[in-house]
Formats: sequence, structure tokens, C-alpha cells
Amino acid sequence: MSTALPTFDDPAYRVPAPPVADSPEEERLRRKRELAATFRLFGKFGFGEGVGGHVTARDPIHPTCFWVNPFGVPFEHIRVSDLLLVDENGRLVQGEGLVNLAGFYIHSRVHAARPDVQAVAHAHSLHGKTFSAFGRPLDPITQDSLAFYDDHSVYDGFGGLVFDPEEGNRIAKALGDHKAVILQNHGLLTVGRTVAETAWWFISMERSCQSQLLAMAAGDPILIDEAEARQVSSVTGTPGFGWFNFQPLQQKILRLEPDLLD
Repeated sequence: MSTALPTFDDPAYRVPAPPVADSPEEERLRRKRELAATFRLFGKFGFGEGVGGHVTARDPIHPTCFWVNPFGVPFEHIRVSDLLLVDENGRLVQGEGLVNLAGFYIHSRVHAARPDVQAVAHAHSLHGKTFSAFGRPLDPITQDSLAFYDDHSVYDGFGGLVFDPEEGNRIAKALGDHKAVILQNHGLLTVGRTVAETAWWFISMERSCQSQLLAMAAGDPILIDEAEARQVSSVTGTPGFGWFNFQPLQQKILRLEPDLLD
């Protein structure tokens, strides 16, 4: 009997990978279901702020189009059947409802600039928008915040309400090749290779902002060493780890609110 301690390289301890769909139609349905689950969870976490906030998923059949929440519908009410399909010109392709113009200008430009990502999330969550007022990145002060170590940026300007695609281009440029960007005086934006991963990064970044605000208010937090931060982020900051972290939340919301799949 081996006395060796287990490692993350052992098959029994590897993080499961996102499933691979058998067809584009199956992948479309999966993304829409994850998107609806994301809105329900964002609503429960209090990320809704009136009509503000949007999460999008690239359509696997028509990659220049994306699915988005209808303007003015509470996060807590959104079902799969409520989602809207919008093309790169802002035209409604499928569904009934209003398209949030500001959301279109932000998300369309990010999707165009980042063909590697399948989803984009932005909302005016309390701690994210509060921390954004400092115009600074997160510090490596907790294990959870290390998922964003050297992998998020700051858009150090405030362009007001997003009424033109150029502001969306500026946000996309500030995001760069990172998983997240803090929009100064505005809030948070995250991206990912799956809807689940994107949603988890937003939830985790919001909590990391809350944690840092509390730490800053209490005193002078100790920073985690760079080498340790990079080692941890190489595990917890990966797309697969982000996807896996979302699974318990999705299981819970599906058990509590199965109507989201309608």
C-alpha cells in the first residue's frame, strides 16, 4: 500500500472539465440554460440595480450574434425562453423584448475583440462599484482573490452612460487579454470560455472587492508573496477551475427554481 500523499495530478483529484456538446444546437441550449441560471443567481446575490446589468453568451451557430437578457426584466424572473438573440448590428434576431443599448455597445465590442471568450458579464454590484471608485486593481490579500492575480485590469476613466460603440471599444481595450476589468466609478466586467466560468469570476470578484474594502477599512492588510500568488493563481485562475466553482451554485438554483429552464 502506497504511503505517498495525493497530488492534484492524480486522476481522482483532477477538476472535471466542461462537457463537450454533440452538436451546435446542444451547445446553444447549454449556454442559454447557464445564462438563465446566472441571472437568477445574480438576482439572489443582489447584483441587479434597476434596469442595469447584462450577461451575454456567444451563439455557437451564429458566432457574430449573442444571447442577452431583455431590457427591464428583473434578473429573478428570467427564463431560457426570455433570452434575446442580437446580431453584431444590434438587431433583434430572435425573442421578444427590448435590447439594452448600453449593454449592446459594451458586449458587442468585447465579443468582437475577444473571439476566445464565449460570455461577458457586467452588473452594478454594490462592492464592485464601490471598490471601482478607487481606480485600482485588487491586491493579493486572500487566497480567493489570487484567481485574479496579474489577470485583471482597470479602465481608468469614466465615460458616463455608454451611448456609442467607441466607449465599448475603450472598455474592450482596457480589458485586453485578461479575465476581468474594473471599470472606474462604474463596476466590474468579466469574461470566460463558458458562461459558467464568466459568472463565477464575476461573483468571486465581487466578493474579493468586498473583502478588500473590509480589510482596508480595518487597517493595513498583508500582501501574499508574488511567487505564492502565481502558484495559487495557476490553479484557481484557470478556466476549468472557474467553470467547476459555478457548478454547486447552478445545482442549487436549478433545485430551487427549475422554472428558469422554461
